[in-house]
Amino acid sequence: MESHRANPVCANCHRLMDPVGFAMDNFDATGKWRDDDGGAKIDTSGILADGFKVDGPASLREAILSRPDRFVRSLTEALMAYAFGRKLGPYDMPTARRIVANAARENNTFSSLVMGVVKSTPFQMRLKDKDGALAPGVSNSSVKTSQVSTAVRTGGE
Repeated sequence: MESHRANPVCANCHRLMDPVGFAMDNFDATGKWRDDDGGAKIDTSGILADGFKVDGPASLREAILSRPDRFVRSLTEALMAYAFGRKLGPYDMPTARRIVANAARENNTFSSLVMGVVKSTPFQMRLKDKDGALAPGVSNSSVKTSQVSTAVRTGGE
């Protein structure tokens, strides 16, 4: 882990994800609680990118709950990327903001986020064949940015 943090190519990502992983390290691969790993005491401490200090699952939960807007936004963007089958671009952010705002009116339920993604224009504009299935050889990632941008300019989300 130290070598990853020392390598500039790796350090930016590890700075963000290591504290979260360390905070959850008391759980083994099957979810069973443990206090040591092969006899070595587990160190669950870390500092999140925003400066919040964590030292286990309880403080990580506190950090997440103290900024629910960030959590909901990140979850929405992850759901969108998964559903669209591609990385999100700047042209997707108005849709993400709209989904988050609508979900807030429904107490940020998971179903409101999923429905927001499913009802979004980028999700519904995926290329399909005449029967409604994704056209052969077409994946969401093959939809060009210009197609999405055109939809946005012409009234889509």
